[in-house]
Amino acid sequence: MTTQELLQRARGAKGAMALADSQAKDAALLAMADALLTHQEDILSANSLDLESARGTVSEVMLDRLALSPDRIAGMAQGIREVAALPDPAGAVLSRVERPNGLVIEKTAVPMGVIAIIYESRPNVTSDAAALALKAGSACVLRSGKEAHRSAAAIVDALKEGLTQAGLPADALQLVEDTTRASANELMAARGYVDLLIPRGGAGLIRACVDNAAVPVLETGTGICHIFVDRFADQNMALDIVENAKCSRPSVCNAVEVCLVDRAIAEEFLPKLYKRLTGDRTAQSKPPVELRLDKTAAALIPGKPAGERDFDTEFLDYILAVKVVDGAEEAIAHIAAHSTGHSESIITGDASRARAFLAQVDSAAVYWNASTRFTDGGEFGLGCEMGISTQKLHARGPLGLQELCTYKFIVKGTGQIR
Repeated sequence: MTTQELLQRARGAKGAMALADSQAKDAALLAMADALLTHQEDILSANSLDLESARGTVSEVMLDRLALSPDRIAGMAQGIREVAALPDPAGAVLSRVERPNGLVIEKTAVPMGVIAIIYESRPNVTSDAAALALKAGSACVLRSGKEAHRSAAAIVDALKEGLTQAGLPADALQLVEDTTRASANELMAARGYVDLLIPRGGAGLIRACVDNAAVPVLETGTGICHIFVDRFADQNMALDIVENAKCSRPSVCNAVEVCLVDRAIAEEFLPKLYKRLTGDRTAQSKPPVELRLDKTAAALIPGKPAGERDFDTEFLDYILAVKVVDGAEEAIAHIAAHSTGHSESIITGDASRARAFLAQVDSAAVYWNASTRFTDGGEFGLGCEMGISTQKLHARGPLGLQELCTYKFIVKGTGQIR
């Protein structure tokens, strides 16, 4: 099926999705979750072919991002069930005004219509995106990267089975068959068919959509995330947080890429950081972290000298750029100059310094004494997420159900004229 044909089918199904009540949508989601588990072996077989094709062409970290397992499929199914359990955003009255002339004006949440998602090599995005779009009352068009396409196709086949079991149209969920750049360009140009386009992937993909799309784009961001270890930090806490933020899953956008260290504690803290991220991890048979150091840090611990672009790079790997700064003001200025507006954290025991950081750092999620890895729809109580928005209109941070709706004004009268 051509991309144009599946766009026509999705547009044809959006009316039925807009009319579907909460009970029907939730029944479909629960059936979709069950179908993922029923077809687990088919999905794993398809995923093994994707992994075989990708092996040797991408890093081990990216292979992990691509890989599925029974536990990960169970997690995908659980994510869909959690979306089903959330309140239906469509139809909610956001505000109500009764005018002096008797007109009742209700600002009401409504489905977008057709939501298209372009994403790369994470198969779990397939089920997360479908669940959220369908629960929000929209049809969904998915365009996977070629590395994950077999996996995505097997997942979509299972999800469509669940949709039809619940009586909703299978056409409301589409997977683009063409994985070349041409299909992405078609989605960007699909005025009248795509009501919202969400790119989810690397900086090149996101920039291409933002710069070239003729349809509305909700920009999800690359994650050059920072942690600032202040002079008043609990250093053991800081070590735990930095290791978690860098190493728990380095291939995701909420992993930390830059650690800023207050000069007042650098001589004491940096050797501890080096030991934790290199020697201790090697002794535990875990991948050590390669440190890219500014001149001051390089004089205190071993590592590679930081290159010109190392403080502006989303490594998505076991690599961490480290810079020594003259306190919180310089840390905030560095983040303003280099951040992508995703997630930043300060580790400090000083509440006034923390408040200044939280107020001045202009990112979608700003933390005090916590890992940036919490910037996630599930961790924020939103169920699955569609991505992390780093723009300010119309949504920012993890994109949940409410952010996938628009609104209209419903005005009720008794014969008023103007």
